[in-house]
Amino acid sequence: MKKHLIAFALLASSALSALAANPMVELKTNQGDIVVEVFADKAPKSADNFIQYVKDGFYNRTVFHRVIDGFMIQGGGFDADMKQKSTRAPIENEARNGLRNEVGTLAMARTADPHSASSQFFINLVANTALDYPSRDGWGYAVFGKVVKGLEVVESIAKQPTANRGFHQNVPVEAVIVNSARVLEASAEKRGAK
Repeated sequence: MKKHLIAFALLASSALSALAANPMVELKTNQGDIVVEVFADKAPKSADNFIQYVKDGFYNRTVFHRVIDGFMIQGGGFDADMKQKSTRAPIENEARNGLRNEVGTLAMARTADPHSASSQFFINLVANTALDYPSRDGWGYAVFGKVVKGLEVVESIAKQPTANRGFHQNVPVEAVIVNSARVLEASAEKRGAK
């Protein structure tokens, strides 16, 4: 009986820790695969927002439309023809969560309005401390995830030649396409990352 209780306690503990694990998302691009951990524990609104867009298939066939080597790569809003996709309502800015815009982190892109972020995100190529809370506008840019696999893919995207395209600047000459985005089964991905 005692062995059964111990086994049950271990199983319950393992199940709880699996439930508490942050979600992992795979972005399959035409340049390679990127896996990100989404910080649902520290940026719940931004994380839920991003995960919902992933589950809805919103990011499939979108592009990284703004690429600035030595700064960041931005995506999540346009198709390969540079047509902007319709989004859900913007979310509250969570930049006060203590996370920093460090190398490989994902943050919500937004306009001058601190609470205007919807689907677009960027991946920091360097430590962009000027974007951290409180930033120049008293808010900053909310970090909600980090690349855990495929940072070399992100760096390769950053090296793509860019040009101006209509009103858009720093657009890769050859489209960098997110073919698909999906939420991974957390424990399997963590086992593979070790």
